[in-house]
Amino acid sequence: MLKEIKFSSFFLLIILSSELIFASEVNLYTSRHYDTDDVLYQEFTDQSGIKVNVISAKGKALVEKLKSEGDRSPADIFITVDAGNLWKLQKDGFFQSIESSKIKSIVPKRLRGPNDEWVGLAKRSRVLFYNPENVSKEELKNLSYEDLSNPIWKGRIAIRSSNNLYNQSLVASLIAHNGVKETEKWAKSFVSNFARKPQGNDRAQIMAVANGEADIAIANSYYIGLMLSGKKGSEQKNAAQKVGLHFPNQLGRGTHINISGAGILKSSKNKENAEKLIEFLLSKYAQSHIVNNTYEYPIISEVQPNFYILKFGESFKEDQLSVSNYGEFNPAAVKLMDRVGWE
Repeated sequence: MLKEIKFSSFFLLIILSSELIFASEVNLYTSRHYDTDDVLYQEFTDQSGIKVNVISAKGKALVEKLKSEGDRSPADIFITVDAGNLWKLQKDGFFQSIESSKIKSIVPKRLRGPNDEWVGLAKRSRVLFYNPENVSKEELKNLSYEDLSNPIWKGRIAIRSSNNLYNQSLVASLIAHNGVKETEKWAKSFVSNFARKPQGNDRAQIMAVANGEADIAIANSYYIGLMLSGKKGSEQKNAAQKVGLHFPNQLGRGTHINISGAGILKSSKNKENAEKLIEFLLSKYAQSHIVNNTYEYPIISEVQPNFYILKFGESFKEDQLSVSNYGEFNPAAVKLMDRVGWE
């Protein structure tokens, strides 16, 4: 009888232990569409014993999901691209302050949200891609975003539509620096310099430059890494090899910087685990993995960008503007872009 009791107690202990292990989890909603991120989440689980449950979808769909779930949402962390998206979620009251001193010591204040309610996990710059056969060194010298309103660029610029958040954030940054009046004046001339009606994604703009449809394109830096790596096919790789990359505003404030970032939800039931996951994503190991698979720029200085990105310059001057401005000035940017006929 005594043996039976001991045997039962042993299996009860195993069951309880299993339940405890299963309870050690963190629930992640992410709009980042990189399969390679899953490798990081598994590595975090292997190191910490904390299971990462991932729901991946487009940003708007996840936001609607969060709204419908309310306080009942199982989500602990929301990861998305563009500071404007994070700012909107914070304004709508979704996030809580991140308390980890480790996270705040790693991520510069300009790459964190107000009250530390969200933080950057990787940086991306919005740069100029050009066709060396059609753009002279003299034209590129000290070229800024503001210079693209000059008539010499008439019919030479390719860019995405005004409903693209990357472009909205760029215009929001110009408003933060130059004011609405000056930015609108700039935008009217800038739009008149388009080589074609805005169409396609960022890679389509780079392709347009490579194919001679435009001389200059505005796109995020990491796309050239994706294209040069061959992950997007030989046609895009060949196109990427034909273009150069220019960092605007190097004599002034520096090149526009945006982020992929994360916030911890107010409804989180696993805040401690959520902070541990964010700390891990800011580690040297995770940052190296990110830059070598998504070609973004690292948050931490100990990690270098990927080879395909480094070939365009080991360092450049970054705009020090707080990325929270992209959300704050987004409504003004959208209205401005509509007024000047940016389709």
